[in-house]
Amino acid sequence: MSNDQRRWFAGVDWASEKHDIVVTDSDGKTLGRTKVEHSGEGLARMADWLVATTGGSPEQIHVGIEVPHGPVVDTLLERGFVVHSINPKQVDRFRDRFTVAGAKDDSRDCDVIASSLRTDMHCFREVSARDPTTIQLREWSRMAEEHGRDLRRYVSRLREQLQRYFPAFLQIGADLDTDWMLELIELVPTPQAAASMSTTKVVRVLKRNRVRTRDAADVLAALRRPAIVTSAGTTEAAAAHVAALLPSIRLAKHLSKEAQAKIDQITNQLIATGSDETDTEPGQSMGQRDATILLSFPGIGRTILATLLAEAPDGVRTRDYYALRCQAGIAPVTKQSGKSRYVQQRYACNNRLSNAMHHWARVAIQHDPASRAKYDALRGRGKSWGRALRGVADRLLFVVCAMLKHGTPYNPEIDHAKPA
Repeated sequence: MSNDQRRWFAGVDWASEKHDIVVTDSDGKTLGRTKVEHSGEGLARMADWLVATTGGSPEQIHVGIEVPHGPVVDTLLERGFVVHSINPKQVDRFRDRFTVAGAKDDSRDCDVIASSLRTDMHCFREVSARDPTTIQLREWSRMAEEHGRDLRRYVSRLREQLQRYFPAFLQIGADLDTDWMLELIELVPTPQAAASMSTTKVVRVLKRNRVRTRDAADVLAALRRPAIVTSAGTTEAAAAHVAALLPSIRLAKHLSKEAQAKIDQITNQLIATGSDETDTEPGQSMGQRDATILLSFPGIGRTILATLLAEAPDGVRTRDYYALRCQAGIAPVTKQSGKSRYVQQRYACNNRLSNAMHHWARVAIQHDPASRAKYDALRGRGKSWGRALRGVADRLLFVVCAMLKHGTPYNPEIDHAKPA
């Protein structure tokens, strides 16, 4: 075999402090193994060691790793190595080749990954360098989700405390995280404070926050309903807990708005650039051209667009319908053995992408006749609400890939055939 045809296979067992690495030749013979610390110097030494040990160029060295992102992957890609990622569950199955007793250690995992990459490369997914815009979009969309989750958690705790000693406050009927409700709870922290509160102060709160759907007299009437009986000290303790929650709610709300504004800014740039693009190199800024097409679909807003582009960039870039439906948890899982056969929902998926597809389908059936017809047909066959929405999402993904391939926006007049 000539030198330009030769290939080497390396396995990296990723860890937080140190990484174990082994490299083999095309016949499976171990050429060397080493450990490097998780630092800039250590990762640079890893790349140099791979080249020195094999005597080949980075393009001839295939590296397998379980984590498809992070400094290790970035370093290898920047140096020109061919990086492949694999699901940890698959590595666990490949490990049975080496031991039936279930033994596991870092050096053994390196051998498992390198050997599997050499013999079963089709089970791995080649990792490519991410577009900087996609990286930013992914980070901000995840931050927006985290801040939104924090906000909901803090608001739930606030509601729980008010139920303990001041349920009349909840009778106002407005969302607890609105600015005027947060200001009002500071002004009226207890039932006793509500009894002595003047209408003028409530009017000022409503006016300052431009609330026109509430009347100050009605708000005060709700707050002055008969208070519940609590044990001594409960009201004071719960009110202190409420006061401590308010800064956290305001901070989470501010951070959530900031993240959403950043998502809007990035998507606006994508749309503006995509509308001007006529010819884009594959893998470079294709997401910019795709954004306009994706937004033409009913049910897709900025949040779902950001999730699609950030969580499934490879599937969108390659227009891989089958990969996208698996990543989103839409493709069902069939289990068959002998006479037994059953189909179940796929749970091994990207939860963020799955959640985005759920809401996309939920909104699409309200605005798109074709999606509604698909939903009604599935419900008519006795399918559950969730199963029907997954069916709608499955159709939408198929249509998305077709439209992206042709570079045309969604047209509800076209009758798209159902995928086989």
